[in-house]
Amino acid sequence: MTTNKHISILGAGESGTGAAILAQSKGWEVFVSDKGSIAPRYKEELDQYKIDFEEHTHSEERILEAELIIKSPGIPDKAPLVVEAHKRGIPVISEIEFAARYTKAKKVAITGTNGKTTTTLLTYHILKKAGLNVGLAGNVGKSFARQVAQENYDYYVLELSSFQLDGLFEFKADVAVLLNITPDHLDRYDYQLSNYVFSKFRILQNMGPEDAFVFCADDPIIAEALQHRSLPTKLYPFSLKPIDASAEGAFVSDNQIHFTLKPDPFSMSIYDLALQGKHNQFNSMAAGIAARVFEIRKDIVRESLMDFENIEHRLEFVAKVHGIEFINDSKATNVNSTWYALESMTNPVVWIVGGVDKGNDYTMLEDLVKTRVKAIVCMGKDNGKIHSAFGHLVEQIVDTASAKDAVKAAYLMGKKGDTVLLSPACASFDLFENYEDRGRQFKAAVREL
Repeated sequence: MTTNKHISILGAGESGTGAAILAQSKGWEVFVSDKGSIAPRYKEELDQYKIDFEEHTHSEERILEAELIIKSPGIPDKAPLVVEAHKRGIPVISEIEFAARYTKAKKVAITGTNGKTTTTLLTYHILKKAGLNVGLAGNVGKSFARQVAQENYDYYVLELSSFQLDGLFEFKADVAVLLNITPDHLDRYDYQLSNYVFSKFRILQNMGPEDAFVFCADDPIIAEALQHRSLPTKLYPFSLKPIDASAEGAFVSDNQIHFTLKPDPFSMSIYDLALQGKHNQFNSMAAGIAARVFEIRKDIVRESLMDFENIEHRLEFVAKVHGIEFINDSKATNVNSTWYALESMTNPVVWIVGGVDKGNDYTMLEDLVKTRVKAIVCMGKDNGKIHSAFGHLVEQIVDTASAKDAVKAAYLMGKKGDTVLLSPACASFDLFENYEDRGRQFKAAVREL
């Protein structure tokens, strides 16, 4: 038990509040500081646990009295307070790192630029259906630290962003899943893709020969990075093409997914998957392999991949109005996510796109826009880049400044048999609180038609 040691926690959202509760339960003197407003429910909890906190400011000297600092993943390493902590030799870690120090549970850690949430929920669904005592944490559900403090799980499935991975040092996954790597958040990585790749590969640190690395063999950036690394873990590739016959993993051939893990390989039709589209074949293979590493029975894996229900805001069917289908993919906040969404469409598409551009390069979408998109509705404060990228490829492209106007414009452009797809390829902060708010406003507008 740690006694009379001081810990400072920067950020009082789900992650920070959970870390505070765990730290207090382990005997730390806790101080929570949030430069913004703290949500009422978290203030109530901190009061309930008699944890000292402040909002709208950072009391620098008090924060830097700590022996350890836990920071929210949203706070960059270059923030002056974090730089000063490093200068003084105070370790700065993530809530995930802190929580992992207090549990012996097995951990499945899942990262990638796209597909993390779906794959995390899918893996959790399989393990839970198999009867394991399993928690869901990271970027989804209750914070990892809160669950370590209040629950007693034997397994955790963790969705980890690059920002969370940057704060991991002693953390070790039993199964690490790397879905894909495409340029994203490069402003946090000095606009160097190599720095972002290095961050994603932190998911493998401290792993050994008894652990499993599940990865996409089709991803060129992952393939290149693996050429320069010698990994002690067991490798489980997945691919849309047949893989080496001796490899354990998964691949697609003749519309069948083949799981090749010994001693009990099995196959299932891609048409039986609850989640359709090539990107979901990747997600399903990754989740299936992770479950099979824990020796979950193949019939449980197959059944789980068939009956899983998708998450809100990820290719979520909303309604059909006068024969026009409306799909909410508000969670697509980068170009690669939108590529997957457009690739999975089978009807002519009226595409709603736009928001805060994170340095997007739209060239990878050109072929899909040419062949699948009949009209574009821009939804953002600055749509010039979208007009430049696609104005010559579609006949109709219009500007709107709200979800309601975007839905009305798309509805008028569509006809029976079309799909209106909200897949913004951008962050949401110009017009909405977050991507959830954007998705919910879109769904509300559809229901008003």
